[in-house]
Amino acid sequence: MVVAEVPKLASAAEYFFKRGVEGKQFRPTILLLMATALNVRVPEALAAESADIIVPSELRVRQRGIAEITEMIHVASLLHDDVLDDADTRRGVGSLNFVMGNKISVLAGDFLLSRACVALAALKNTEVVSLLATVVEHLVTGETMQMTSTTDQRHSMDYYMQKTYYKTASLISNSCKAIALLAGQSAEVAMLAFEYGRNLGLAFQLIDDVLDFTGTSASLGKGSLSDIRHGIITAPILFAMEEFPQLRTVVDQLEKDPTNVDIALEYLGKSKGIQRTRELAIEHANRAAAAIGSLPETDDEDVKRSRRALIDLTHRVISRNK
Repeated sequence: MVVAEVPKLASAAEYFFKRGVEGKQFRPTILLLMATALNVRVPEALAAESADIIVPSELRVRQRGIAEITEMIHVASLLHDDVLDDADTRRGVGSLNFVMGNKISVLAGDFLLSRACVALAALKNTEVVSLLATVVEHLVTGETMQMTSTTDQRHSMDYYMQKTYYKTASLISNSCKAIALLAGQSAEVAMLAFEYGRNLGLAFQLIDDVLDFTGTSASLGKGSLSDIRHGIITAPILFAMEEFPQLRTVVDQLEKDPTNVDIALEYLGKSKGIQRTRELAIEHANRAAAAIGSLPETDDEDVKRSRRALIDLTHRVISRNK
């Protein structure tokens, strides 16, 4: 899907899809597994209401298209984020803005979003188009929330979790729901798919927040402590602030006085911030697994195998170290 008439734009847009730089392929894996996990007979009443009956082979092609579109939107958001953050590494290599400059990086992200829009339109499903258009809105909203937050908002766990949903979990949750809608599943099943993606996405980001403090630059593919060094307050620090209110003043001065990073880390080490963040991640991972367990029963072995794999992913998200 990533084809451009201008060679440099094509090269830039393909940068994070090349072998060795492509990342975890986390989202496409989830969506293809979800497609099989929902490959069950649709009740006759629902099938009769559907004006667009899709043969199984065509359905699989469309669902694979959702996985491709989702990854393009994700990579576009990374390209734009790296410009905003003035990042110099991503996935263990030089970030695109560092290698080719901010202008090309922004244009490459825009190009990927435009290709995603074209692919979305080809699905000819207005509800799915609306879902994924909302995702793009959420990505922008989440980034803006992070950039423009007030002091009280930066100290709020509710604000942080809403921002995290917009920046991370909205994409996978709405993409999972799109997979269900394309299959003609009921609103209840579509919501279970959404809840799986939402809770898995939140768990994933919470563990990312932990790894930013406990991981290394080599394992993460980016600089450890990158968030707090940019003045971004995440769950471990928010939990530590509940135990040590004086930490609020320290984190409010992070950008003015870099030495406050070390002071904040001292407080974090004395607190249960890391532990409580892991516990919250486990809670969301368990909710994701419960959503899969609530799907309609089936005797199809391929379907059951995919559902087990989706549940296994909830454990992998919690136990990962990069």
